[in-house]
Amino acid sequence: MKIVIPDDYQFATKNLRCLELLKAHEVTILGDIHLDANARAALAEAQALVLIRERTKIDQAFLKRTPHLKLISQTGKISRHIDVEACTAAGVLIVEGAGSPIAPAELTWALIMCAWRQLVPAVVEMQNGRWQTNIGQALNGQTLGIWGYGKIGRMVAGFGRAFAMQVQIFGRETSRLAAEQDGYLSVATKESFFATSDVLTVHLRLVEATTGIIKAEDLKRMKPSALFVNTSRAELVETGALENALQIGRPGYAALDVFSEEPIYDLNHPLLNMPNVLCTPHLGYVEQSGYELYFKKAFENVHNFITGNPTNMVNPDALMSKIK
Repeated sequence: MKIVIPDDYQFATKNLRCLELLKAHEVTILGDIHLDANARAALAEAQALVLIRERTKIDQAFLKRTPHLKLISQTGKISRHIDVEACTAAGVLIVEGAGSPIAPAELTWALIMCAWRQLVPAVVEMQNGRWQTNIGQALNGQTLGIWGYGKIGRMVAGFGRAFAMQVQIFGRETSRLAAEQDGYLSVATKESFFATSDVLTVHLRLVEATTGIIKAEDLKRMKPSALFVNTSRAELVETGALENALQIGRPGYAALDVFSEEPIYDLNHPLLNMPNVLCTPHLGYVEQSGYELYFKKAFENVHNFITGNPTNMVNPDALMSKIK
């Protein structure tokens, strides 16, 4: 079978141990498909795709460029980057896998540490021959606000507790009750949550109900000294709200791993040019052991499809569409 892995920016999958699962098949690994010269020809012949999270947008236009496509194997869970109805109509089966909260939770904490202690500016200044030009802050005693108490939120809460922060949780009632049972504070209103958090980090799934759920007025309630952290999805924030809020100075700082358009190559992107913003290129899940976990499951799903035993199907009706 001709299998394509698109948008592997680092070509990291070629070094994964679990790639052995597909050794009997023709596997093509592509970089950014908008830049990779081999992309058009490889996609035109592809029978199966293995997607790296939400990097590749699958819509009707994309499906027209992949006439032989039978299967899309998603690393982790599917999201809005895949038009499920279009795939079903085209007879393209979608299967999804599983992931781990460890890498994104650790990156969230790394961003909090780097931004709060102002480490990146200090490193850059030292590389330019200047010594101790800024001063950061300790996390001890600060209030860590976490919106969302799922697997990642729980891990980040544990990190906050280990650093002697006051941890408070906002979210659905079930999340707040679970947090209280674990010994954390819960906040009943969004207004209070944004106003009282020194460091505020968001860990929500992006669905229709959460799109744009963080408004300009929410951000403006934050302290001028506060840090806003987003390693989940940029679309959780109302379009343009964060940029405007940072210019006003409420919150005073941001640490971001996700952006509304990715990848970013434009050096003039506004967020890259704000001295109070720390940006990383969506590295939350990009980690060696996490990749092995994600791709092993995705490759197993491909193998199961090929052997006539498809697993973890999102749109099983696609099989009937293919028959028709």
